[in-house]
Amino acid sequence: MAAEDRPTYQPKDAVGAAARSTMILGGAGLFLSAVQNTLTRQNVTGWGVFTRTGGTIGMFAAIGGTFEFTRIAAANLREKEDSYNQAIGGFFAGGIVGFRMRSFPAVLGFGAALATLQGVFDYTGAKLTGFEADPSVDQYGRKEQIRRDTRRPIEETLQQLGEGRGIYGPGYQERRKERLKQRYGVDVPAS
Repeated sequence: MAAEDRPTYQPKDAVGAAARSTMILGGAGLFLSAVQNTLTRQNVTGWGVFTRTGGTIGMFAAIGGTFEFTRIAAANLREKEDSYNQAIGGFFAGGIVGFRMRSFPAVLGFGAALATLQGVFDYTGAKLTGFEADPSVDQYGRKEQIRRDTRRPIEETLQQLGEGRGIYGPGYQERRKERLKQRYGVDVPAS
């Protein structure tokens, strides 16, 4: 692909996106802080959300802002939109988590862990639901085709697994009745 064919990178506003991400994750931190405050054993009043467990709010807000700012700043500097930007943002956001431990190895460890997680997640499609099916294909027809192609005859299944465990071939009731009659002398009524 020639350089002329590549779409030109459009720079994005890193500060605005970081502020928006800080507010969103700060709100999530506020919610988790409220949950933590609710689950404490002592009665710490409603202000305990900010005074006792308020570090959660700051931590989430800092992680969100740092990740978004460094991700977009890296993309703007590199003029590319790829998984490396996610990994760079993840490293700095993980470093924020490591700062809480007050240990440089923790900063590097959490940074590397979150960088790996974010980079691999983005590289593999950035979806938790898997790949999307083609919307132009009828899903019912596709599933019926899969059933037709992968269905095995009952004789093959019985040969490999044997009867029992919910798998019974034709004439099973008669064979069972005969077997019980031979072994135990019991007549089983036909069902």
